[in-house]
Amino acid sequence: MGKSPLNFFLTLQTCRDECGGICYNRNMEGFFMQTKILVLDDEKEIADLVALYLNNEGYEVHKFYDSKDALEYMKNNRVDLALLDVMMPEISGFEICRIIREKYMFPVIMLTAKVEDVDKIQGLSLGADDYITKPFNPLELVARVKAQLRRYKKYNPSQENVNVIDFKGLIIDNDSHRCTLYDEVLNLTPIEFSILWYLCKNRGRVITSEELFEAVWKEKYFDSNNTVMVHIRRLREKMHEPPRNPKFIKTVWGVGYQIEE
Repeated sequence: MGKSPLNFFLTLQTCRDECGGICYNRNMEGFFMQTKILVLDDEKEIADLVALYLNNEGYEVHKFYDSKDALEYMKNNRVDLALLDVMMPEISGFEICRIIREKYMFPVIMLTAKVEDVDKIQGLSLGADDYITKPFNPLELVARVKAQLRRYKKYNPSQENVNVIDFKGLIIDNDSHRCTLYDEVLNLTPIEFSILWYLCKNRGRVITSEELFEAVWKEKYFDSNNTVMVHIRRLREKMHEPPRNPKFIKTVWGVGYQIEE
């Protein structure tokens, strides 16, 4: 038998580490959050493998092992592409795809161990854009994700400028990592830039300290952690925001932070 996808990944990653190549770097993830990918698979090893490869390509990945959790996430968050395992307990990937297509048009790729044509036809007829059978080569999966995103953005021009935010005199370019406020360049640290980018991309929604910390630092948040508060204070100072009545980053006491639309 050939190598499993997980063994394939471990072998490749070990080679990269030993050869000094480009490896998975948790500290850089805050820079590349423009494209959000949802991964749903009840096989934890597969979901974790897919997330690692997509994170390595700069995507912001939200992985779920339960269908209900994935559906709940989609109610309040933007998703640019979904990878769905077909054989999910309780709510199948086919049903999730059908629910997605009732409201959203982002690409959907089905993952399954089933190889029969009838299953592929069913998934595609429900609105799936691609179909990948297990076991799969993670590099091929990444290539297919990129292809689907290119196609989606080509036929949905409104999705093209997701890397630049321009509102109320604040301009943030996630490609060049340049930020200006009223034509004045803000000299932000990478963490400060990532915080401001995440809040702006989710403006209108209250972001908890826990969500913000885990999105930017990619580490588990603890209640006693005041790291977010300290960085928000420094960010406001650089934006010349009055602490008692800031124009941009509002504090929602007891909950978190918000940038109003």
